[in-house]
Amino acid sequence: MTTPKNAARAAKDSSVFRGLARVGYVVLGILHVVIGGIAISIATGGGGDADQGGAMTQIRSTPAGVVLLWVIALGLFALAAWQIAEAFLERDPDTKKKWGHRAKFIGTAVAYIAIAATALVFALGGRSESSDSSQTFSARLLAAPGGVFLLVVVGLGVAAIGIAFIVRGITRAFEKHLDLPSGAARRGIVGFGVAGYVAKGVAVAATGVLFVVAAVTHDPETAGGLDAGLRALAGLPFGAVVLWVVGAGLVLYGLFCVARARYNRM
Repeated sequence: MTTPKNAARAAKDSSVFRGLARVGYVVLGILHVVIGGIAISIATGGGGDADQGGAMTQIRSTPAGVVLLWVIALGLFALAAWQIAEAFLERDPDTKKKWGHRAKFIGTAVAYIAIAATALVFALGGRSESSDSSQTFSARLLAAPGGVFLLVVVGLGVAAIGIAFIVRGITRAFEKHLDLPSGAARRGIVGFGVAGYVAKGVAVAATGVLFVVAAVTHDPETAGGLDAGLRALAGLPFGAVVLWVVGAGLVLYGLFCVARARYNRM
């Protein structure tokens, strides 16, 4: 007897669904390569916004850019759907582990849906500024009862995600989800993964710190998205070098995502 759960599992295991999800990893890689390139440009005195909005602005300005934005949206929506399916269709007898497993995949799916929605907005001719959204969110939260505490919690949560990326990179925990080739190809992909995860973790953690600063100073304009976090790194001693290294790491993370499309276990 075919049940809805069995039908969903069959759809998840179909070659078409898996292929679309793998496209999601490819377009995620493209976005990170562009964001990393913008960060390097900022570090060397150039301009641009080193976040999803800035990357999509650049993509839209290229020939066939609108088509690529539609592909980005489709691929990331498919990847998000695969993450949700992975959360609920995998069997795990350990209840505590099962809910941790679900939370991880659902959280990742939400992030992919948000980026896909941004790509859709740009494909339709609109714009989306992550820094403005972050500042508006911070202002509304600060105006609420207990808003300072809540904004600190948000900032610490974002910083914790960044630290988790760094730990995942240093420990090479991502390897267990990949069927990698042997030899130099394996070493190269793993090296890209280590550098990429650490760089992305630093950028995300810096973004979280800005939310905490916004709460402590009662200044929502201090908060911002990924671009603000990266620009904050530029304000550190040897900031231009730090930002360049992190930008290069984001490019490597993008290349790792492209490789992940081929070697991820799905």
